Amino acid sequence: MEQNQLDRETFSCPICLDLLKDPVTATCGHSYCMSCIKTHWDEEDQKQIHSCPQCRETFTPRPVLKKNTILAALVEQLTKTGLPAAPADHCYAGPEDVACNVCTGRKLKAIKSCFFCVASYCEKHLQPHYDSDPLKKHKLVKPFKNLRENICSHHNNVMKIFCRTDQKCICSLCLMEEHKGHDTVSATEERTEKEKKLQERRENIQQRIQDQEKDVKLLQQEVEAINRSADKAVEDSEETFTELIRLLQKRSSDVKQQIRSQQETEVSRVKDVEEKLQQEITELKRKDAELEQFSHTEDHNQFLLNYPSLPALSESTGSSSIKIRPLGYFENATAAVSELKGKLQQVLRDTWTDILHSLNDVNDLLSEPEPKSREGFLIYACEITLDPNTVYKKLVLSKGNRKVMVIGNQSYSSHPDRFTNQPQVLSKESLTGRCYWEVERRGVVHLAVAYRNTSRTGNECEFGNNNKSWALDVFNSKFGHDSSWTPISISGSLRIGVYLDHTAGILSFYNISSRKEGDAATMALIHRVQTTFTQPLYVGVYVEGFLAGYEASVEFCKPR
Repeated sequence: MEQNQLDRETFSCPICLDLLKDPVTATCGHSYCMSCIKTHWDEEDQKQIHSCPQCRETFTPRPVLKKNTILAALVEQLTKTGLPAAPADHCYAGPEDVACNVCTGRKLKAIKSCFFCVASYCEKHLQPHYDSDPLKKHKLVKPFKNLRENICSHHNNVMKIFCRTDQKCICSLCLMEEHKGHDTVSATEERTEKEKKLQERRENIQQRIQDQEKDVKLLQQEVEAINRSADKAVEDSEETFTELIRLLQKRSSDVKQQIRSQQETEVSRVKDVEEKLQQEITELKRKDAELEQFSHTEDHNQFLLNYPSLPALSESTGSSSIKIRPLGYFENATAAVSELKGKLQQVLRDTWTDILHSLNDVNDLLSEPEPKSREGFLIYACEITLDPNTVYKKLVLSKGNRKVMVIGNQSYSSHPDRFTNQPQVLSKESLTGRCYWEVERRGVVHLAVAYRNTSRTGNECEFGNNNKSWALDVFNSKFGHDSSWTPISISGSLRIGVYLDHTAGILSFYNISSRKEGDAATMALIHRVQTTFTQPLYVGVYVEGFLAGYEASVEFCKPR
């Protein structure tokens, strides 16, 4: 089997890798199929130089080849003795593979590419680069598809020189013509230098990765610390409030018990007095009956004789000794409890303010400082697109939903998110954390942020006229929230930047301008809000009317 394989390699065409057909031998000694070498040389006719595909020896003029009868006989004899199997399918080049440039018919995969030859070779066709001394000096690399990119399109030469002046690879003829006098080095030297810089950049990137991974670990530790602290604070506050509730419930029970005890004592006292009065009434009625009977004595002498012996009346415990409280008995207790309620409410209000301040202090500790320059704000730049499902019927979106303008009634489909009474639209993106965006504006414009559940109908849905939105009225120079509008000062700048720090509760508006063409843009604060945001925010835009003949519009810009 090994001998058959050796025979096959010996009598195979180096181009098609199949057994030689009509074998011919070039003057350099290498043999090919007649059709294979003709095809190869036909491709080289335009260069007027013909070469051997194996050893690269050139021939001028093109050789006239004749069939090698001895080789033809040997191949025929080898065919009769039997052939080994053809290469496996996985050895052939597929669509994603680099094919051998020498193979004809079904090409094999290339295992190396040669920048000097500007060709790729399979294992068989690469062998001369290992055997021939001139070819051993060629630079072989991993199979490379776009080898023609290394050939000068003007001179058809290999580009081995790098022009630093024009920052491009050139050939030796380019160096003598349009690149004459330029700063040039060999491509190899430039590659070596660039590799050093590339390595430095990689080291820098790797160092930054290490540093940022350390920062990530610190942030993760901080998150754990924040969570532990928050859990402990919630647990402690719940325990404290539970204790307060328990204490209030106990005091409520004590007051109730005290009132009931006093009620029982007072009722018992009153019942005793009532009982005595009832006894006196009974006795008085008895005496009154005796006196009535005595008054009917007919004998005057007997009446006068017995009158002095009538019993005297005892001192009465009548109404003069009983004091009625017309305002009730326990109003003082009720008033005292009401006074306690007022004091507790005041304490809770005062302490609640302190609690909020302490939470804001936590936000200040966790938040990074607000940027001081436009470059700092641009770090937090975000792309804003508007939601077609929210746009008012007289507005239209364009430029990938980054621009809104006043047009006229549009045939929008009904949608629960659509504004029906105000010329407004919300963004698709919800905003948390730190965000920055810039707009170009024309006409009567409000720039706002709002909660998703802000009203879609009625006058109260206008940004700034409810407690779920914060709006800058650019045209009328005022800022509004919850129907409260504050006059502010706005210059004539058409570009406005908006900065949001959701966690810290900061919303800021800036005029963006440049002194003249080419100058860096400058920022001037228009208005700044410090509040507490309880939900994710959405960018809101209100647009109506025209200004100086321009269309009424707002466009979200890519900061520059």
